Formats: sequence, structure tokens, C-alpha cells
Amino acid sequence: MSSKIEWCDETWNPITGCTPISEGCENCYAARMAQRLRGRFGYPKHDPFCPGTEHQDRVFEQPTHWRKPRRIFVCSMGDLFHRDVRTQTIDRIFGLMTHPMSGMSHHTYLLLTKRPERLLEGHAERFAEWPNIWLGVTAENQQRADERIPILLEIPAAVRFVSVEPMLGPVDLSRYLGQVPEASHDTWLDYDPLNWVICGGETGPSARWMQSKWAGDLHDQCLAAGVPFFLKQWGAHVDVEVPNEWREFPK
Repeated sequence: MSSKIEWCDETWNPITGCTPISEGCENCYAARMAQRLRGRFGYPKHDPFCPGTEHQDRVFEQPTHWRKPRRIFVCSMGDLFHRDVRTQTIDRIFGLMTHPMSGMSHHTYLLLTKRPERLLEGHAERFAEWPNIWLGVTAENQQRADERIPILLEIPAAVRFVSVEPMLGPVDLSRYLGQVPEASHDTWLDYDPLNWVICGGETGPSARWMQSKWAGDLHDQCLAAGVPFFLKQWGAHVDVEVPNEWREFPK
């Protein structure tokens, strides 16, 4: 379906569902939406946000109907790498995204997860073969950035990005942008830096505050490193437009 998420053209949800794993999950928009869709459109009536819920074949094949190449956010309503998603299902989705005969490989696919460690179990090395797949992790605070980004940077995806949303505190990504030596070893990181940084405040009921300075500091880090920065929105508590120059995409 057409997306209201500013950094993609479409969303595609062959599987849905998730369970909380960290602080950013507290006010999950996807969980709220799944509750509204309970018992409809393939969302189970008894547990609408059940992780690993597989939708009908026509949903799996949806991108075949989009003839013009599009930037597609995969599984916006769940986490594809949740432990309850079947390996066979993940393999099927990767095959559809990448195989020339699928009728879907002309699109660019954006995968975003809070569980990058599962990728190291089976698909990590193959990302080098898939130029149309961008891989990202969510890092809502410094702790989660330091846990997840090093794992992401072990995987040779064409574009590796981080989504600092909801931004729950100041986040310093300098060491992952190629700007400073690794503090513990006084050497440069031995992997290529991030290609893109997305940022956004929290929206919806009970939204937590994002200070504009946090986003501004993150923007300045990206500017210094020459890494594209995309501010999705300031959050529920700030009603000002995002500057156009703060909405950059990887080239």
C-alpha cells in the first residue's frame, strides 16, 4: 500500500507481528494499528499482533503489480527477523525480492529490525549479492545503538542505515560514521561506516518528548561525516516543518 512514511514509497507486509524488546517498543504504532485491524485483513482475532503471522499469497506477490521501481519498506507492521518468523518464510521473501524471475527484483527493499543478530545465522554473506536490499536497525538510544549497529556493520548490505526513532535521548553515532577512533582500542573501526541515518520523534498517544537539540546534534554528526540525514518528524510535541535539507537519501 502507498505509504505515509516519508522515507519510502510503499510498505509491504507479507508477515506481521512482533513482541516488545526494548524501550522504543513501549508505544508501538504497529501494535496499536493491529488492534484496530483485529479479525480483518489477515490479522488474527485472538492475537492481532502475533509475531510471524503470514498473510495470503496475494500479499506476498503485491510488489509484482508495481511496474515502476519503488522504494519499499518491508514488514512495517512487524519484525521480519523475530525468532517466531519461520526460516522458510524469510527465505521465500528474500527470493521474491532478489530473483530476476520473481517480477519484483526491480524495486529497492528497506529492511528494518531490532534483531540483527538473526541475520548472522543465515543471510549475512549473501547481502553482497543483493544490491537492491538496504538493511537498517532501530536505535532509540545510545545503548541500543551500541548493541545493534556493530552487528549491522558486519553485514555487507548495499546500504546500511540506522533509524533513531523514536529518539528517546541524545545519540552519538560518530564512531559509526567514520569520524573518531574507537575509544577502547584507539584505532579506527575495521568496517565501513553507516550510509544513512533516519531520525524521528515519537507520535501518538503518550508520546515521549524528543528535544530538538538531540536531532540537531545528530544532524551535525552526519553533516561532518558526509552521511545523508533524514528527519522524519519532530514528534507529537513539536509542530514545525522539517527543513528540506534535513531530508536526504543515499545516492
